[in-house]
Amino acid sequence: MHNRRLYHRHGSAKGNGAEKPWEPIGNRSKRHFVCKTRHKVLAFANKMDNPLNHTGHSLAAFVDGLQARGRYTFTRAEAATAGSFSGVALEAALRRLRQKGRIACPRQGFYVLVPLEYRVAQCPPASWFIAEMMGFLNQPYYVGLLSAAAIHGAAHQQPMAFQVVTDRATRPAKAGRVRISFHKSRSVREMPVVEAQTETGAMRVSTPEVTALDIVRFSEAAGRLNNVATVLAELVERINPAALAAIAPFYAVPDVQRLGYLLELVSAARLADPLAKWLATRRFRPVPLVPAKNVARMPADSRWRIIPNELPEIDL
Repeated sequence: MHNRRLYHRHGSAKGNGAEKPWEPIGNRSKRHFVCKTRHKVLAFANKMDNPLNHTGHSLAAFVDGLQARGRYTFTRAEAATAGSFSGVALEAALRRLRQKGRIACPRQGFYVLVPLEYRVAQCPPASWFIAEMMGFLNQPYYVGLLSAAAIHGAAHQQPMAFQVVTDRATRPAKAGRVRISFHKSRSVREMPVVEAQTETGAMRVSTPEVTALDIVRFSEAAGRLNNVATVLAELVERINPAALAAIAPFYAVPDVQRLGYLLELVSAARLADPLAKWLATRRFRPVPLVPAKNVARMPADSRWRIIPNELPEIDL
């Protein structure tokens, strides 16, 4: 039966010669055999065609059960434990569900359920699973930069990727149309955050004050100077000046200089004043507003010691 053909077992009637084993009957299905003595069709399970098929159905049931309980993520280890699957069988079942668009894999070993309404995008939004994924990676985090600014109402320009700040260099994550970029900061654990409710739970989001300093620090990821100034102009109403000054020591002095200069530029002197008082206790040198850009023979601003090597255009 290794070639899975269909066989009919003959008796040893006269003239028939030696007794023959099972032999094929007409054009019947591969999985059907006829036993002449019992006159009965034996339908074999699909696993004769694919020994991993049963595992696939079990994993699908496991995934459906998670979604029924309102959970949209799981790890490879959880799936293996739940179904007692072998390594090879589990990988095949996971691959099958990914091919069907039922699950996405933004990071190896971590899976996200894809509801029907997100089948075209091939993954739900990153906000659905970022907290669980960072827990899986065992890394502190907060949603930051333009993604945080949008949550706080400064949604002038949506980032191409969902932006997250963590404590170590982390390669980008991708699942379907969802992109997640990571930015390194040693002070992630010390930064104040707010809990933002999502469709599946909650996630950590930088406060408006942290967001303001971060978009200056990571200005390239925040759309460069023009967009940074525009977002700050939209964010100032939500920034607390005392809270802003409190986190200034966690940032490089040039970043504080640049933020103070830009806050004055967008008519938010009340927010800039506490930063100027903090800088007065530090020794700081002239720095260009836009790093790594020509500053030859350009005078520095007297208060912030910023060399205005580019004039931002605010688009409101």
